[in-house]
Order: sequence, then C-alpha cells, then structure tokens
Amino acid sequence: MGFSETQEELVLRSWQSMKKDSESIALKFFLRIFEIAPAAKQMFSFLRDSGDDVPLESHPKVKACESATQLRKTGDVKVREATLRRLGATHVVKTALLDTIKDAVPEMWSPEMKGAWEEAYDQLAAAIKEEMKKAA
Repeated sequence: MGFSETQEELVLRSWQSMKKDSESIALKFFLRIFEIAPAAKQMFSFLRDSGDDVPLESHPKVKACESATQLRKTGDVKVREATLRRLGATHVVKTALLDTIKDAVPEMWSPEMKGAWEEAYDQLAAAIKEEMKKAA
C-alpha cells in the first residue's frame, strides 16, 4: 500500500496535538512497553541493574526518556542496534505506540487514524531494517 496524503494528514494533525505534552506521552509510551513486555526491561542495563526498589515512573533514567526530545534537540539518537532488534522483533513497540497515541488524543482516534499510524510505523520500521542490513 503506501502512505497516502490522507494518512499523512491524520498523523501530522495528531502529532501536532501530542507535541504539546510530548514529555509525558514519551514516559507513558515507555511504561506501556514495560507493561506489555516486562522482559523488555532487561534490554536496558540501567533497569536490569536497579532491581525493583525504584518504581519505573520514578526511575531517573526512565524519566530521562521523557526527554525523548533528544532527536529534536540534537538530531541524533543513539540506541544499541541489538536493543532495537530485540524490541522490533517482539512487536511490542508498535502496540505500545498505538495504545499511547489512542490515549493521548482520544477525541481524534478513529480506525482511519489507527491505520495511518500503523502504515507510518511499518514504513519507518522497514526503513530502519533496511539501513541495518546495509550497515551489517
């Protein structure tokens, strides 16, 4: 299929709305990943080594994920390739992303918007996988 103009408009409109609270939404996204797949915590050494004594939402490094504005600020996000592969292989990220968006903009959510975000995610994931193949 391809990413249609209508899908692009839906994604951009919802993104504009979500940007107003991006730090909180980023935190909710990561917490949703860990809720769906608790084993995902093992992919992050700072969580694996911290034990269960600090609630995730209070963990300083998870809180730093609220600043998932790293890409916007620096133009460069560094995530270990192995971590990306494991997260991508579990399909957890897509589910967490869709759940987070649905909760962030419930008044905008529709089957069409869900389809638009799914297509955007699938195309991004395919591009990342292709670049990883080239780098390997």
